[in-house]
Amino acid sequence: MKNQFDPYSNYLATMKKIGYVPRKEATQDDYNRIGFMSGLEVHQQLLTKKKLFCHCPAGIFHGDDEYDAEVIRHMRPTLSELGEYDGTALMEFKTKKEIVYRINNENACTYEVDDTPPFLINREALDIALEITILSKFNVVGEVHITRKQYLDGSIPTGFQRTAILGVEGEIQLKNKVVRLIQLSIEEDSCREISDIGHRRIYKTDRLGMPLIETVTYPDMVNPDEVKEACDYIRFLNRSTGKVRTGMGAGREDVNVSCKGGTRVEIKGVAHTNWIPELTHNECYRQWSLLRMKDELLNRVKDIDAWKIEYAYLDLNEFTNNYPAIKYAKDNGYKILAVNLKDFKGILSWFNQPDIMFAQEISDRLKVIACIEKPNMIHSEMKEQVLTEADYSVIKKHLSFNDEKDAIIVFWGPEADIACALETIEERCKMAFQCVPNETRKSFENGTTIFERVLPGADRMYPDTDSMPIPLTKEHIDNLGKNIPDDISDRLAQFIAWGIPEDTYHYLLSKNLFPYIKQAIESGADPKKAGVLFGHNLKFVEGHYNQAKGFTYARIVEMIQFCLKNNFQSPLGEMMLPEVYQYPEKDFESVLKTINFKKYSKEDLISKIKVLSSEFDKEARVNTPKNKTDWVMGKIRPLAIGNINLSELKSLVENSIK
Repeated sequence: MKNQFDPYSNYLATMKKIGYVPRKEATQDDYNRIGFMSGLEVHQQLLTKKKLFCHCPAGIFHGDDEYDAEVIRHMRPTLSELGEYDGTALMEFKTKKEIVYRINNENACTYEVDDTPPFLINREALDIALEITILSKFNVVGEVHITRKQYLDGSIPTGFQRTAILGVEGEIQLKNKVVRLIQLSIEEDSCREISDIGHRRIYKTDRLGMPLIETVTYPDMVNPDEVKEACDYIRFLNRSTGKVRTGMGAGREDVNVSCKGGTRVEIKGVAHTNWIPELTHNECYRQWSLLRMKDELLNRVKDIDAWKIEYAYLDLNEFTNNYPAIKYAKDNGYKILAVNLKDFKGILSWFNQPDIMFAQEISDRLKVIACIEKPNMIHSEMKEQVLTEADYSVIKKHLSFNDEKDAIIVFWGPEADIACALETIEERCKMAFQCVPNETRKSFENGTTIFERVLPGADRMYPDTDSMPIPLTKEHIDNLGKNIPDDISDRLAQFIAWGIPEDTYHYLLSKNLFPYIKQAIESGADPKKAGVLFGHNLKFVEGHYNQAKGFTYARIVEMIQFCLKNNFQSPLGEMMLPEVYQYPEKDFESVLKTINFKKYSKEDLISKIKVLSSEFDKEARVNTPKNKTDWVMGKIRPLAIGNINLSELKSLVENSIK
């Protein structure tokens, strides 16, 4: 058989068929056409000394291979209060995972491994969370009720996460719209995953139990840039308190996306907000594409209830394909099967995400559910044909494969995983006739995603019988409300009033530098110059120098106050900043010596202007006022920085030359 089908041409054709537009070219009309809709779940660790439900220290981390003990668990689903199983729990149970927890004695106790009940909730964490609840304009609950949220992926040894709603129906003000907030909850963080290979998943418990808040929005965002703007706003709002953790993993967001006719899909654990626009754009088009693919399949297959896969074990003596993964499978005694997908020709190579075909959806699920590591399959519509004519001849001996209509998958794995793999392939193909599956997906920096697990439902939530309700008095809430910082929209308005450049706003808000700029201005600093020092110069220094352990942003305010007291001009602060950043314990006089600064009076500088002007005249140069001014300024500027305003110096030079 000679296969005339061109998978890549089909991939490009489906891109055109669904009207795919790259994000950089997409307009609001494009997003309106496909019905873009998105909401957020923004998670933020709180800066507390202890964990949420025990007395272990929070924020102490160890290397992946540094641990004192291992605990092994196998998770099983339990009935909810309504007598039902959660779909995610059932999927995780199907994987037959062995969960390994690596524990350090320094930051774990018997509560972490579910051997003792929880302690009373950490009141420091609760008060920080309540402050952010008030700041986000939520209606604060009158009583905190702790519930259990079931997790069977092993990320929490108990099999559930303790969580409590603190506020409902809040809002944030973006540049062009108000985004409604559904709720804010306080909860314990999960374990940190180290590896997930085959049927064995390994976690570290150092992050487990750390206090965390989750802010959930309504799906009010109608384009990818709005999603990023809303996420940045919530993170800036949290950071403005100065009571949350920062750094890698301290803030994570789950992004919910759907299109017209699609369903809510959750992109899990997005680590960087600048990934959000590409991720949400691609996810919305992925769903749009799957819906167009569904229409194509329904045109081909009239009785979808009767549709099923056809499969056969391949005789290894006959099946001589030398693809490296197949050779590995043969060497390890794996079973190799061919699966015929009737009427699926052109579907496996259907556009799904940039450079990704629908076949990837099946391969992802084989990895996650059947625990068969990638590469775990080849198929008849790969961009580079791997199945040979000899392979098709072998396959046709066992399956009723139609060259014009059908598609072939060849997969492999341990015999114990084959039944689950076949069920997984058929299940995902049958979903293609019906809908976009509810699922959570793992994100990548290039804007693509892969299947992670089935999307959890409401059945996984139930009351925590180990924890009593916590009343919140009006007096306590009012007292917390007295200490909350300015809203982010107010801070942005103040930046504009101060004349601070707009390109500094994101950095200043992400680092919570507003209070330090305000202190500098109250000390007498020029608002715009203070904003530029923090927003441009400090950003450059942080990117090019190593920060000393004892450095804090308050030290920059002290540096500004020192310069103001000694009547030093602002450019001197720019020169001092790298030294202060690297050696904050140095007194400022020593810093000045290090950068070779010398004090000169205005009279000293004027006298040097005359000397330099004479030197210029002695040299063979084109003697114009501008050339002379520029040359003298170049020579005297290093001496003048910090001693005189450079604009004033230029006027003095020009007057001297005249």
